[in-house]
Amino acid sequence: MQSSTPPDPALVTDEAPRILVVEDEFLIRMVVADHLRDAGFSVVEAFNGDEAIAMLKSGAGIDLVFTDVRMPGSADGLDVLRFVKEHRPELPVMMTSGHLEPKLAYAGGASRFMPKPCNLDLLTVTIQAILKAGDE
Repeated sequence: MQSSTPPDPALVTDEAPRILVVEDEFLIRMVVADHLRDAGFSVVEAFNGDEAIAMLKSGAGIDLVFTDVRMPGSADGLDVLRFVKEHRPELPVMMTSGHLEPKLAYAGGASRFMPKPCNLDLLTVTIQAILKAGDE
């Protein structure tokens, strides 16, 4: 994960878009979540696909899911994507992986794919673009 320059900090308000970051590697999840918070997003975190699906089933207000693919547990990132497409098809899912071919993510309905390691500034800009396109 790289960031050339930190994003301009913004206050997170109740109206800030809420991003669900799904990543089993603690340090990667922490860096991504902190970067997105600094960019003005509200962030919730899940350790694996099982936790992410449980959050989504609970009705938590999520505006975008950013998920890794390979994770421990009974559900991986592709399972999260399938759950979202079946139960919350309006919810954009952005996937990341150092192993998965992007075409598999897109075939499953992912909004975007970003290979690991990802540039954090590009991640922020991409999430903003996805959310803006959804508002139009």
